[in-house]
Amino acid sequence: MKLRQMTLDDLPGVLELERLLFPEDAWSEKAYRDELADLDGTRHYVLAEDGGGLAGWAGLAAVGDQADVLTIGVRPELQGRGVGARLLAALLGEAAVRGCGEVFLDVRADNDRARRLYERFGFTPVGVRKRYYQPSGVDAIVMMRALRPGDETPARGAGR
Repeated sequence: MKLRQMTLDDLPGVLELERLLFPEDAWSEKAYRDELADLDGTRHYVLAEDGGGLAGWAGLAAVGDQADVLTIGVRPELQGRGVGARLLAALLGEAAVRGCGEVFLDVRADNDRARRLYERFGFTPVGVRKRYYQPSGVDAIVMMRALRPGDETPARGAGR
């Protein structure tokens, strides 16, 4: 599996998978274009490729000493095989390189697989956003992880 920076050329595949994985609240093409327009600023997007093409993608916003995991998506047949862990490790590494001391994320309260991944990486719940995901009305669990020296190495904590 190879990780690389996501580009505008990757949007067709990402958008197709986005709609499959997140049918109720998929991001639009415009949202991704706006995000990718700020890669030299506060945003960082990474894409995972395997022999079959797009395996997954992830995005980070980093401002000052705080970062937020914006999205992680993994092709359904590859979920549970370490792709999400590699993507998350890459985001944490980037946050550390940018000097962030804390990383936050929102996760659907009904997404147990994602919550377990985040907990394995040291994220802990710090709050709840009631009925955050629409139109389903599912709560978002807000999670946080403090970054430590050495976290700038993306392979650290890769979920082995």
